[in-house]
Amino acid sequence: MLILAIDTSGKQGSIALARAGEPTAEGDFEVIEIAPLVGGTFSAQLIPQIAELLSSNGFMKTAIGAFAVVSGPGSFTGLRIGLAAVKALAEGLSKPIAAVSLLEVCVLASGAQGKVMSALDAGRSEVYVGEYEIPARAGQPPRESLLSRNEFLAQAKGWTVVTPDSVLAEAARAVGLKVSVLVPISASDVARLGWRKIQSGETVGPEQLEANYIRRTDAEMIEKIRS
Repeated sequence: MLILAIDTSGKQGSIALARAGEPTAEGDFEVIEIAPLVGGTFSAQLIPQIAELLSSNGFMKTAIGAFAVVSGPGSFTGLRIGLAAVKALAEGLSKPIAAVSLLEVCVLASGAQGKVMSALDAGRSEVYVGEYEIPARAGQPPRESLLSRNEFLAQAKGWTVVTPDSVLAEAARAVGLKVSVLVPISASDVARLGWRKIQSGETVGPEQLEANYIRRTDAEMIEKIRS
């Protein structure tokens, strides 16, 4: 199966092609190529970059067997662009979509076990937080939330913190927390988690694909205040 993975959640993004479900150097999963996306121009770059990535590796878009895309948290505009592109492609090709949380991608990339808390800078002195038990226990879904910096540091006691953000890592270390600093997350990590979800049947159709912002949009906050 050929998987196209997309991450447009941050200031910079990327897309990746991966081959899964057949013998490779890594078992049943292999990243073919990763292509960067420059922040601020996702809407102009994304579809041409996908076409170029497929063409340069000798594939037509009909070869894609499934999609993996970051559904949140992250930039409202960036997420909308990535999700809209995947919706259009998946609908036209009638292929499944694995919607993945960037927080869960961090946990998988870390390889940490036990009580693992992933953390991403949310701006405004806030932190996106995901709480995971690895290996996962049946009936205990992960919790994702938006916390202040101080709330995050207090809540992380007793957990292994994983983050690609050096500032958050230093703040966590300063209060004695166990920390694993990640290299920047890319679409190859998204593809890897997406493949796991595809294998377990955790996929959606285009009409079910939604963003998981965690934070309310400014428009939603204004509407809440008005009501």
